[in-house]
Amino acid sequence: MTGRRRTRSTFLPGLLTRHARKGVLSAGTAVACASLLAGCGVVPGTTGDAGDGTITVMTWAPQSTKATNKPGMPAFAHAYARWINAKGGINGRKLNVLTCNDHNDSVAAAKCARRAAKENVVAVVGSYSQYADSFFPSLEGAGIPYIGGYGATNAEFTSPLSYPVNGGQPALLAGLGSALTECGPVALIRPDTIAGDQLPPLLDSGLKAGGHRASNDQRAAEDATEYDGQAERALRTTSTDGADQGCVVPALGDRNGTFMDSFRRAREDYPEVRTATVLGSVDQTVIDATGGASGPYEGSYITGWYPVASDPRWDGMKQVIREQAFGDNRIDPADAGVQTTWIAYTVFRQIVESLGDGEVSADTVAEALDDGLKVTTGGLTPTLRWRFQDKLAAVGFPRLVNANVTLQVVREGRLVSARKGFVDTTRTLENADVNY
Repeated sequence: MTGRRRTRSTFLPGLLTRHARKGVLSAGTAVACASLLAGCGVVPGTTGDAGDGTITVMTWAPQSTKATNKPGMPAFAHAYARWINAKGGINGRKLNVLTCNDHNDSVAAAKCARRAAKENVVAVVGSYSQYADSFFPSLEGAGIPYIGGYGATNAEFTSPLSYPVNGGQPALLAGLGSALTECGPVALIRPDTIAGDQLPPLLDSGLKAGGHRASNDQRAAEDATEYDGQAERALRTTSTDGADQGCVVPALGDRNGTFMDSFRRAREDYPEVRTATVLGSVDQTVIDATGGASGPYEGSYITGWYPVASDPRWDGMKQVIREQAFGDNRIDPADAGVQTTWIAYTVFRQIVESLGDGEVSADTVAEALDDGLKVTTGGLTPTLRWRFQDKLAAVGFPRLVNANVTLQVVREGRLVSARKGFVDTTRTLENADVNY
């Protein structure tokens, strides 16, 4: 999206209490009853639907677009449903997963949300969209919780019905900035979009925490077919005769590979510089495709939300893929989107289990979370618990409850851990100058 930017206005999550949400739900249900001229004693998508105990959720992501695509997320959601249903469902309830393509488009994202409301899903789980301003109004109006979004937008960390499982771009970029403080000049190449506008101050928060000056912010079209001009400018900006090599940080999602093609051609005419980026823009598949140990990512620092894909803590996710999606090349266990969807459904399963034999609806799911339910993810994240105002509320991220990142590096063409354990970026983000 390259349209007109606007300043986001947000309300404090504490202002939308559980009772207020129930009021919104009641009003919405009344309207639906009037429009359908039908009785509304049972809400479809809950445990009372046709008496079969089916729980309906939705997962959405962009597919087959010219920009960022995440087909593995809805594909894995379907695989998870097949896997959990083969084991008897969740508390004996069958899981029904609806999917939607947001097409990297604000209108399509809004349609996905309206469909979720129409289908009375109990939650949107493990999804990706850059258009939170388009989909959150419909979800909030229907009281539908958004569990485990990818973290592509700041709104995911402000909406009272958002329950993120990672720190999104804020944590990744703050952590990356902290890792690049020994670099010379740093250039950030990012999309010329509203979501892209949020990236420079986040990277700079990490750089400044280590006494480094701010990065050089370079905007680029999200769906370009070449980035020769941006690559040349980045190299001019970061090339230095000093002892510290400059660092180039592309954050263009699926277009990172296109940028690196241009960058590789241009860098021969300039002094050596390092590259660094965030997981989601680069994974092992991208590293292999760009030359492995002889490619442009060798030696690069990459921040991620979770442990490396070879970590045994991912064995549960890999079991689902083996049993229900073996051969589906849309699902890459090293993809941060697939990993986020696994964690989101792990969270959702624990929510439903916490409700026992009680009703499973959008309202009861949100109530369980708002009442302080703690969920675990097998060590892939810290224990998660969402409160209306968390540590980062003061800088505009009241729903950001997991600011941990992992620092990884490309060594001999393989993405490996650069530092043991997680790095907590909470303190760095507290000092970020973010216009949300």
